[in-house]
Amino acid sequence: VQLQASGGGFVQAGGSLGLSCAASRVEWRINPMGWYRQAPGKQRELVATITSALLPNYADSVKGRFTISRDNAKNTVYLQMDSLTAEDTAVYYCYANSGGVAYWGQGTLVTVSS
Repeated sequence: VQLQASGGGFVQAGGSLGLSCAASRVEWRINPMGWYRQAPGKQRELVATITSALLPNYADSVKGRFTISRDNAKNTVYLQMDSLTAEDTAVYYCYANSGGVAYWGQGTLVTVSS
């Protein structure tokens, strides 16, 4: 499974950005899909995941500000990020689990200016 992420970029604090990630093939075993992020000098951390049944799971730090969604027919996951703060600055990695194997996208940089 290959993951192709798009979106991200630069935004001022309080602004919004969206990310999307498409899996290379439609596969029912891809469950869950989601996003992790890694800020400079920090470990990679969970942002949000969503199951094929469209059940979301969010990190506490993004609850109420980020929304994850998924199109199962396209095996694409989306992340809408609102009310961004400088603490959200990181490289965001798309993630998918297929048959117990983790797959990662190439990472996309999100920079939030305070």
